[in-house]
Amino acid sequence: MTVTDTARDSVASALEQDRLESHLNPPPSYDLADHPVPTGREEIWRFTPLKRLRGILDGEASDKRLTREASLPDGVTLSEITAEQARELGELAPNDRPAALAIANAGGAVLLDVPAELEASEPVVITLTGESVDDLVWGHLVVRVGRFAKATIVLQHTGSARYCATTTVVVGDGADVNVVSLQEWDDDAVHLGRDAIRVGRDASVKHTSISFGGDVVRMHANVEYDGPGGSAELLGLYFADAGQHLEHRLFADHNQPRTKSNVIYKGALQGEGARTVWIGNVLIRKVAEGIETYEENRNLVLTDGCQADSVPNLEIETGEIEGAGHASATARFDDEQLFYLRSRGVSDAEARRLVLHGFFQDLIRKVGVPSLEERLAQTVEAELAKNVLDALAPVSAS
Repeated sequence: MTVTDTARDSVASALEQDRLESHLNPPPSYDLADHPVPTGREEIWRFTPLKRLRGILDGEASDKRLTREASLPDGVTLSEITAEQARELGELAPNDRPAALAIANAGGAVLLDVPAELEASEPVVITLTGESVDDLVWGHLVVRVGRFAKATIVLQHTGSARYCATTTVVVGDGADVNVVSLQEWDDDAVHLGRDAIRVGRDASVKHTSISFGGDVVRMHANVEYDGPGGSAELLGLYFADAGQHLEHRLFADHNQPRTKSNVIYKGALQGEGARTVWIGNVLIRKVAEGIETYEENRNLVLTDGCQADSVPNLEIETGEIEGAGHASATARFDDEQLFYLRSRGVSDAEARRLVLHGFFQDLIRKVGVPSLEERLAQTVEAELAKNVLDALAPVSAS
């Protein structure tokens, strides 16, 4: 056999095997040594202001906790388990340093258990509240949703802290789950979070990440599949004010055939130094034939001095797919829309308000929790009033 033949056989053998990991996501590992302290030059950290994380990534031990309030429908339970039990339940191993630190330092995990075939009569609502940004808090949550169960789960974050947490949602075959993660922190809070979802065979999951508050918020949503037929809808909404850094990262790992993922994230920015980052990664493995995936990110820049980064990525290892694509756009107010409204007697401030509401409204309607949808619409109105509407308000005569 010639050297050329040997090389050809080696390449052919490599192509026949599934690559274990994505080029754009670190391999999962519980070992902190596999997740070194970042320098800022790494691909997954180059957008994040490391100095503003206030030492979270150093991994200092802490026994501080967020205050927890829970509203649980009949049949749903909340309990304490060990980190070892969390692994046995099938949680996704951490694929970045914050998630690995959270598991290592949280001193165990909280288990939210939705039994098989239960249809929760009302949403599960867990509110986590911090007292001070001086408090370093580690969080570890596992959500287990049994086969053919149906539930809505809302996780709300308020107050202030330096909070680093990992959440795994293990979804049983045929289940239908709606998870909403809402970040409404005070202005000085820092939050590094990872929501990892394992989708069972023929199961359906909707995950919505919403960020308004905080100084620096970096959320990472991961999805992988336990069998064919699973479907994941990943939604996001964020509104950055002056000086805020809001970062959302996605990784959909199509590791099973005939699976689906659909990603829609929308954000708005206003005020000097407002910064948003959206990174969408989709990996379609060789075994994932017949899958469908699409990712979309839209950003609306309301004032000067803002920066929105948007990076969609697709890694495709098989051509036997139903469809795959992505879209990304960042723009200011549409002058034609504003002109149309003004020409019909609508004031400039009201025209901008209507355009912004139209930009967000279709996504807000997808949240699936009516009381929360109404609250989000009011929050968008309040955010807009902080800068854009205030600048357009008439000056009273002295």
